[in-house]
Amino acid sequence: MSQSRKTNRDHAKKTQRLMVEDEISAEQLEGLLIPVITRQKNYYRQLGLRDRILNLPFMVAAILTLLWRDVAGVTELTRMLGREGFLWCSPKTVSQQAISQKFLRFPAQLLEKVFKDLLPYLKANWYTRNNRPIPESI
Repeated sequence: MSQSRKTNRDHAKKTQRLMVEDEISAEQLEGLLIPVITRQKNYYRQLGLRDRILNLPFMVAAILTLLWRDVAGVTELTRMLGREGFLWCSPKTVSQQAISQKFLRFPAQLLEKVFKDLLPYLKANWYTRNNRPIPESI
């Protein structure tokens, strides 16, 4: 009798799913985040970080892209950046090692400050969303 070989689906290679970036959502994110990010530029410089290619707007866009588009890792993120860019970042050639090192050295308090500055806008949008009139059909 031959025994069938069991496969462990947890170890199966996950397929990359191609996700088209929703332009309307990207524009809304850009409209919300760009003013908040520009207000954090002084703090970015106070931490001794230089405003080069991998700057604060790039890192915020990279982190949002990793989460929003479910990117598998930094290597795939580097490929995406080279091919099509993401959010408000245009396509550019950057090494995977440079992005990895930037992620390791990027201060978490910068993202925390961006998020805390963004919270009042999100709360205001939430309240206006809940207070809009109910359609007659409902």
